[in-house]
Amino acid sequence: MKNTFPLFMLPIAAITSPAYGIQYMNVEQAQHALFPQAQSFAENFIELNDDMRDRIEEMSDVRQRWKKQEVWKAMDGNTLLGWFIVDKVIGKHEFITYATAISPQGDVIGIEIMDYRETYGGEVSQKTWRDQFVGSTIESQLKLNRDIQNISGATLSCRNITNGVKRLLALHQLVLKHAQ
Repeated sequence: MKNTFPLFMLPIAAITSPAYGIQYMNVEQAQHALFPQAQSFAENFIELNDDMRDRIEEMSDVRQRWKKQEVWKAMDGNTLLGWFIVDKVIGKHEFITYATAISPQGDVIGIEIMDYRETYGGEVSQKTWRDQFVGSTIESQLKLNRDIQNISGATLSCRNITNGVKRLLALHQLVLKHAQ
């Protein structure tokens, strides 16, 4: 018997090409990667009203899409080590889930890529690229190709992660630094 692919299946086969994506770490793994000394993480999800979302956009020049921001307090006993924030930005076609650690004073401690679903540009998960954000504050410009290096083939991922970090620094300035 001849092994052939039925012609009526060709359009379906073209539409259902396999999806690409890598889960580098889950929430708990990212928490411990960014705050290895933390003894606990206290969930502190933030509900943002329209005024808060507008203020964040005004401060960062980046639209706050979500009304709810997933945030945890990283604690060492009774001492606040900082804020662990899970966020999503669009890559070229798909969402990139990443985590940002921000100190109580508002400095970026680090970022981790949690899920990357694009076929190109996974280099944003490399430590050397992510480390460019360490020490950034709300006053930092964080301009792609000037303050943050672009990765050829991953321009949208680089730009949108950079903008996401700017937005989270504005969230810290507006909400989190007062919630300590």
